Amino acid sequence: MRRSGHTLRLTAVSALVVLALTGFTGRHGHSHSHSGGGGGCSSSSQDHDSSSSVGKAGSGGYHDYDDDDYGTSGSTSGGGTYSTPSPTPSLRAAKAKLLSCATEKAQYATVEVTNPNAVEGDFTVRVEFDDKRGTAVTDNTTTVTVPAKGTARAEVKLVDSLGHPDDGLILEIDHCRANPVAEPVG
Repeated sequence: MRRSGHTLRLTAVSALVVLALTGFTGRHGHSHSHSGGGGGCSSSSQDHDSSSSVGKAGSGGYHDYDDDDYGTSGSTSGGGTYSTPSPTPSLRAAKAKLLSCATEKAQYATVEVTNPNAVEGDFTVRVEFDDKRGTAVTDNTTTVTVPAKGTARAEVKLVDSLGHPDDGLILEIDHCRANPVAEPVG
C-alpha cells in the first residue's frame, strides 16, 4: 500500500508540472503564455471580458513584427524594403619591384607596383634603406593607386625614424630593398 501512495504523489506532481508547462493557473483557465492565443484547450467558463488582458492583442500579448511595421534594417521609414549593397570583394596583394634607390639628387626609392586584380586598388609599398653591411638605416612606406590589371610607380621618400627628411641619411645609404608584396589598403 505504501507503494501506491508514492505512485499517487508522483502522478500528482507530474500533473502539476504539465499544467505549469502548458500555462494553466487554475483561475478561469487562462493561459499566461505570450502566444496571443490563450490556453491549451477551450472552456466555456473562461472569462472573456476586458478586465483580463492576458493573451489579448495590443495589451501585452505577442505580436509578430515584420520588416514593414517595425523598421528593421531591411526597411526604410516609408515601409519599403531596400537591398544592402554587397561588400567590396577583397583585393589580392600586388607585386612590387624596386626600380631605383635613393640618391643625393633624388632622395627617394622608385618602386613599380603591379595590380593583379580586375579592379583598381590602393596598395602600401614599403622600402628599407640599408647601409653597406646590409643593416637597415631606416624604412618608409607610401600608398599608391594602381589601375585594374595595370602598373603604377611609387616614390618612397628617404626619411628618418620620425618621418622627417634628413640630408645626412643619404650618406649612410648603400642600397634599398623593396618589399616584394604590396598589401591592399583597407
